This record gives sequence, structure tokens and C-alpha cells, in this order.
Amino acid sequence: MKRAWKIGWRVLVCIVLLGWIFHAIFLNEAKAAAQQRGINWESLPRAEQWSQAWTVGPHELWSQVTLIHKGALALSVALMAMTIVLGVVRWRMVLRVHGLDLPWSRAGEISLVAHFFNSFLLGSTGGDLMKAYYAARETHHKKTEAVLTVFADRLIGLWAMLLFAGIMMIPNYGLLAAHNRLRVVCVVVVGMIAACTIIALLAFRGGVSKGWSGARDWLRRLPQGERINRLLESCREFGRQPLFLTRTLGISMALNTFCVLQLLVLCWGLQIKVPALAMFLIVPIIICISAVPITPAGLGIRENLFVFLLADQALQVPATLALAVSLLAYAGSLFWSIVGGFVYVAFKERHHLTEAELQKNDAEAPVAGA
Repeated sequence: MKRAWKIGWRVLVCIVLLGWIFHAIFLNEAKAAAQQRGINWESLPRAEQWSQAWTVGPHELWSQVTLIHKGALALSVALMAMTIVLGVVRWRMVLRVHGLDLPWSRAGEISLVAHFFNSFLLGSTGGDLMKAYYAARETHHKKTEAVLTVFADRLIGLWAMLLFAGIMMIPNYGLLAAHNRLRVVCVVVVGMIAACTIIALLAFRGGVSKGWSGARDWLRRLPQGERINRLLESCREFGRQPLFLTRTLGISMALNTFCVLQLLVLCWGLQIKVPALAMFLIVPIIICISAVPITPAGLGIRENLFVFLLADQALQVPATLALAVSLLAYAGSLFWSIVGGFVYVAFKERHHLTEAELQKNDAEAPVAGA
């Protein structure tokens, strides 16, 4: 029941957020349609307004979505593929720090399966749980390190995306001065940058144990203390590697650029006139906040943020088109999730480990320091 509650309230939040944004936009569309027919919208009963909203609104939204140029939609899907490829490149770099040389085909397969699970697990990073699971079964003697690479890869990716957004605040100073909503969200992002930077430095460079020599001895006395100590030592290894963070951040910045280009192409395909420079700030902000594990796949949060930021007076993008951009971007992601689903089904028997096999592997793994 406790587990069902944890999942249930997040699904409920997702439904409420999606219902809220769809209902608000459908009301606006129905109001505009009524005014064109010469109907006094304010004189209609609330029940009639809502009925008109859910009668007219879905058709208007669909008509906006189908305005997308087919070539732009295909290019957006291809750009989404590039983000997955660059993600595989970065993860393999992280794996090699611990001597785990995962083949391109296998790393790509696991990444696609993780992308598939991202479609319905919490946040936009829920698939990392499955990625960690499959990474762990790739080795018998470095299971902890393999799982850690998934955490390190995600931390570096989130950190890079936050830094990308922080850097893009500088050339968008004029937009921030005119866009009150964006300014408020940027304050939140600055706080996320500070928190993520502290976590990254503590994880990769060390913290408490450097100033307190007895910290590790105290840690080892905790339940699973040896495993935690091994995990911390594995984290430190990333910080010891020369140029590791520089290289992975560089790959991440290229990945971030492709993420923005994917959304820019959709805007151009829908003939939305929004400055490219503004999108280079807005898109990473939305991605970072949507990654917080509140709703499945970040649904509801992402759509509300697109409408909240793009439909502001400073940018003047129609709310329906802003929602269409978000839905089309999610559709592109779903395309590759479906591909990942086929990969998962096709290779499940060959790569899936039973619980008994996992326990056997744990028993065979050498203890840290042995």
C-alpha cells in the first residue's frame, strides 16, 4: 500500500497538471470560437463553457499540431537520436574510468531500453533505474562501480545542462528584464546550479573525510558500511582522472545543443516566431525542472512550463502552439522509446537475469579491500 501510494499520488499530480493546462487552453479556444460566431461567452453558464471547451478545444489543438512541416518533424526526431548517441558516448567514457569497456552495441541497447522506461517512470530520468540494473549485470566483480557509472553519468548530464542554462542567462539579459516569469524560474535554476555543484564536488573530489580522518572508520561501522565506503571510493576515482570532467562536460554541452535544436526545429516547423537565443535558455531550464521525479516522464510539468514561459507577453507565442511544441517534442521522444521497447522485448530473454542469478553474482563479488 505504501508503494502504491508513492506512485499513485505522483500519477494523480501528473493528471491534475495535464488536465489544468489542457482545460485552460481549451477554454481560450472555445471563447475565441464563440466570439467569432457572435456569441457572448460571459453570458454562457459555466457548465456550457466547459462543455464547449472540451468540444472545440481538442479539435483546435489537433489542427495546430498537424500544422507542423513533415520535414521539420523528421529532423526533430533525428536530432533526438543524436542526443541518445551522445549520451552513449558520455556513458562509455564514464564506464572506462572503472575499466568497464562496454561495446557500442550493448551500451546503445541499454540506453534505448532506459529511454523506453523513461516514458512512464518518474521524472525524465526514471529509466536510469533500469540502466543501472543492466549495467550491474555486465560484470561480476565491479557491480557497485557499474551502477555508480549511471549515477555519475546522470549527475554530469544534469550539472552540464544547468551550467548551460546559467551561461545562456548572460546573453538573454534583455529578455530576463522583460520576462517576469522567466526571471523567477531562473532564480530556481541558479539554486539548482549551486546545489548540483556542491553535490558534484563532494562526490568527485571528496569532502568530510578530508577534514576528519575518522570519518571513514565511522562509516565502515554503519550497516552496509563497506559497500558505502566502496561507493565513495569509486566516486573519487572520477575526480582523479585527468581531464575526465572536462571531456564529459564537453560532450554534454554538445548534447545540450542538440536538445535545443530539436525544439527550435519544431518551432520553425510550426512557424512560431521565437528568438533562437531565447530557446537556448528556455529549453534547458524546462529539461532540468522536468527531470525532478515528481510525475511520470515529467508529463504535466513540462507542458505547463512550455506554456508558462513561451506564452508570456515577452515572447507572445499562442498558448495552443506552445502546448503543441511540447507535445510534438514528447512525440519525438516516444518514437525512440518505442524503438527501445522493441529492443527490450527482442533481447529480454538473452540479457535478462533472474533474481536468483543476481543474488549469486552478489555472493561472487569480492569485498572491497580484499
